[in-house]
Amino acid sequence: MGNQMNGAEAMVRMLEAQGVRHIFGLCGDTTLPFYDAMLRLDHGITHVLTRDERCATYMADGYSRVTGRVGVAEGPSGGGATYILPGLIEASESSYAVLGITTDISVASYGKYPLTEVNQEALMAPLTKWNTVIKRADHIPRMVRAAFRAMTTGRPGAAHIGLPYDVQYDPVEASDIWADGATATYPAYPQAPAPGAAQAAVEAILSAKNPLIVCGGGVVIAQAWEELDRLATRLDIPVATSISGQGSLAETHPNCLGVVGSNGGTDETWEMMEAADLVVFMGCRAGSTTTARWEAPRPGTRIVHFDNDPMVMNANYPTEVAVVGDLRLALAEVNAVLDARGQGGDTFGGAAAIAEKKRRKFETFEKLARSSQAPIRPERVIAALMQVLPEDATVVSDPGTSCPYFSAYYQLPKPGRYFITNRAHGALGYSLSAALGAWFGRPSSKTVALMGDGSFGFTCGELETVCRVGAPITFVVFSNANFGWIKASQFADKDARYYNVDFSRTDQAAVAAAYGVKSWRVESPDDLEKVLAEAVAHDGPTLVDVVCQPLEESNAPVRRWMG
Repeated sequence: MGNQMNGAEAMVRMLEAQGVRHIFGLCGDTTLPFYDAMLRLDHGITHVLTRDERCATYMADGYSRVTGRVGVAEGPSGGGATYILPGLIEASESSYAVLGITTDISVASYGKYPLTEVNQEALMAPLTKWNTVIKRADHIPRMVRAAFRAMTTGRPGAAHIGLPYDVQYDPVEASDIWADGATATYPAYPQAPAPGAAQAAVEAILSAKNPLIVCGGGVVIAQAWEELDRLATRLDIPVATSISGQGSLAETHPNCLGVVGSNGGTDETWEMMEAADLVVFMGCRAGSTTTARWEAPRPGTRIVHFDNDPMVMNANYPTEVAVVGDLRLALAEVNAVLDARGQGGDTFGGAAAIAEKKRRKFETFEKLARSSQAPIRPERVIAALMQVLPEDATVVSDPGTSCPYFSAYYQLPKPGRYFITNRAHGALGYSLSAALGAWFGRPSSKTVALMGDGSFGFTCGELETVCRVGAPITFVVFSNANFGWIKASQFADKDARYYNVDFSRTDQAAVAAAYGVKSWRVESPDDLEKVLAEAVAHDGPTLVDVVCQPLEESNAPVRRWMG
């Protein structure tokens, strides 16, 4: 018996072998053996008890984004499985590696109408990259290895493992507990592009008169920012990003134009998108937001596309050159081709063109950011954050009011994943939880979460978790007492016929204080920067509730409200 363990113990040992350091999750009756194994075994994994399973998965997502490691969330059967699903969808569509483990009713009771029975395999199948419900305990080790291979190779994504109650008690041979260390982080086993693809991309780019690189999240996931910097600088080529692509270059870089598209883009950045005669999409799917529903690039614009997922090639635009492979390896090959040609700098004049666009963009922003108008303008909040946050701060935003303002105007001073938002499905309530995962993943970085008051209402219960673990996160709530994005959409598209978008004004600072968060409510613009500075400096959880201008009355950097 010394060479055997039960299924629950095997799951813990396999996660340990795969390099897992944190698990976010919520207890349930089907989870009893797993929790008992977590308690009894010496494994070095920190389990963070959350207040709902959806938030646990968002924490795992935020953790994964800042670490490049697999984020792990767990929950019980039935409702627990359905709650864990939203975070897995987001991670898969955003190309981040998150494992959802849901314990399940006993295999022996399938089909007998037990409490919490749901077909977990069918539930998760269409929304994850890899999925199984384990039927035998001796399958646990290889199923865990398969899940990690799937999550970390190719285009990263989410996986799901169902772990039935009785399987957790059945025996597993200790000799099968081993892991592939390469799949603890991602991208694992990166693939170089096909021979000649980088050369063809270089020839196409150099034949253009007015090229523009547009980066999506793939550049940051591949950690390709140094190779991109070298390429952009040597060719003096302008680089724009999607919201997910922020961090591909530092936004203070002279070749970084900033965000383009319908959310976070401005008229000034859009001019460069429209004027390009060749667009190079890098780790970007050329989806509806980045292209303002395919308004640009216009038909006839030449397209070069770099991505590690061949499915995105020619999906939206006829592609002249497709470079399929890991972005870091592909850009290294591009730079090697340019090295062989002796291709230096000052080719396209991108930095000078960008400087003119940014000057006009920030003239408008600074006028609004200096406004003493009340309710406080969102621009003023962004300007204050730029003053008080350290350069290595990690900022997590919900997709509502805060996101377009931050994406348009906050100048991220470092490349890498320092801005996180859930762009794939845009569920409200993400940032409060994901910020805690990001803090666990990178505790040396000051973590700040931005959200509207609508988002705050989704997940404010996790403030108890934040206080329990003592995470010094600063939460900033943009309070306008409505679901602002939809109200602004009704203003723009329905002639201001508002229907069921307003809710009662709530004192978010008082709610947070009741959980133990040091909190402020700010109504005067003159108090904003001082309060934010105090909140950021405090060694513990803080929240600043900012009574701010509603989106429908604002100058929001949004080209179209419908994504």
